[in-house]
Amino acid sequence: MPIDMTAAFALWPPLAAIAAVVNDGRSTAAAEADRALARIGELDGAINAFTAVDRDDVAARAARVDARIAAGERLPLAGVPVAIKDNIWVAGRPITQGSRLFSDFVAPADAEAVARLVAAGAVIVGIANTSEFAAKGQTTNLLHGTTRNPWNTALTPGGSSGGPVAAVASGMVPLAIGTDAGGSSRRPPAHTGLVGLKPSFGAVPYGPGFPEPFFAISCICPIARTVADTALAFEVMAGASALDPHSAVLPADGGLPARQMRIAYSPRWGLDVPVEPDVAAHVAACVERLRRAGLTILDSDPQWPAGAAEAGLGAIQQGGLAALFGASWSERPDRIDPDLGAQISAGLGLAGTDVAGALLLSEQVAVAGARFFATQGLDAAIGPTTPCAAWPVDRLGPETIGGVPVGPRGHAVFTPLFNHTRQPAISVPCGLDRSGLPLGLQIVMPRGRDRDLLRLAAAVEEALAAAM
Repeated sequence: MPIDMTAAFALWPPLAAIAAVVNDGRSTAAAEADRALARIGELDGAINAFTAVDRDDVAARAARVDARIAAGERLPLAGVPVAIKDNIWVAGRPITQGSRLFSDFVAPADAEAVARLVAAGAVIVGIANTSEFAAKGQTTNLLHGTTRNPWNTALTPGGSSGGPVAAVASGMVPLAIGTDAGGSSRRPPAHTGLVGLKPSFGAVPYGPGFPEPFFAISCICPIARTVADTALAFEVMAGASALDPHSAVLPADGGLPARQMRIAYSPRWGLDVPVEPDVAAHVAACVERLRRAGLTILDSDPQWPAGAAEAGLGAIQQGGLAALFGASWSERPDRIDPDLGAQISAGLGLAGTDVAGALLLSEQVAVAGARFFATQGLDAAIGPTTPCAAWPVDRLGPETIGGVPVGPRGHAVFTPLFNHTRQPAISVPCGLDRSGLPLGLQIVMPRGRDRDLLRLAAAVEEALAAAM
């Protein structure tokens, strides 16, 4: 059945409001969880956002929160239902990475970010679908099937965090947690009208969990309907952990108001790639609205090293996947998604110098990203999150963009570079294209300025909403 997306967005109050009514005794974590479970029961048969929902486990989690409230605790996420992506460990729950190789795996511990959400009073209501090993730009796998876009179930929500965004966009839950090693928690939010934050690398602890094939660029990410909700979840999860040697304490918040920031607008993020004309025109119009709202925006493109695109950097992911799963693919290819098998096969054919060269290129990209802001005195940069809207669910990607033939990752060109720069990046909704599908605006800042980024994103959100 068609989903009323306006009603779905309004189904849940802000996260802080949910926590307030639970903290004050006007609702309970059990009641909020039941509301989420009812919505999941109503809609998920058509969307397939969730891989696992255990009602007994949810009831036990909600009861623990209600007992803490009754004992006098006040919790920042009291009773907030949350979906966790199927590659992030939740103790005692089946976490499969969307893979038949892990169909019987039960996580022995919570990831630190999950433990912090639980400590803050959030109630995990289910595990949300991902592409296998979180390594594909659409959300399909052999174990759990295909996740569909609530805006139009004939379309994909993107990937690899398609399950988390479908759960939030359809109103099944008000918050989800995804991962992002190349845009997996920015592009899917752009395709479903949501906010997705990729923090600075290390701002949110990663693990304990599965070994990562992406080599020190993947982040755990909050996905929600508004910047304020995203910021609240980020604050709960952020901070160094002894369990993650890459984690770090963020610098003190600079407190710079959005209107005092110098912002670069880059319509193609310095890349020679096609963009749908409707997307380009829509994003440009949004930028003009922001200028009229008083933001200081100049035109400037980052300058990347030669070969700095996924073709040059892809050997890192391919090599990592081959190292982790090459033996399984060689022994039983029928157990792995053929799209992932192609990546693994490519990785098995790489020389060590190929992977080393891609890692060196990644370092050069990080330096170029830092210089872009430093040499021009920039506080932020904005541009499209994706060059196109969502596409049919049975395809890896659109076959053409702007009338130009593209490969299966042509839709993903604007996000991966900012994983390699390790800088914080956020996608915020910027309206609908002519066909009524959501588009996203990506905002990026220097590493460590996550809270300034969230402040700017809130200003952008407010200005665009006022202009609609």
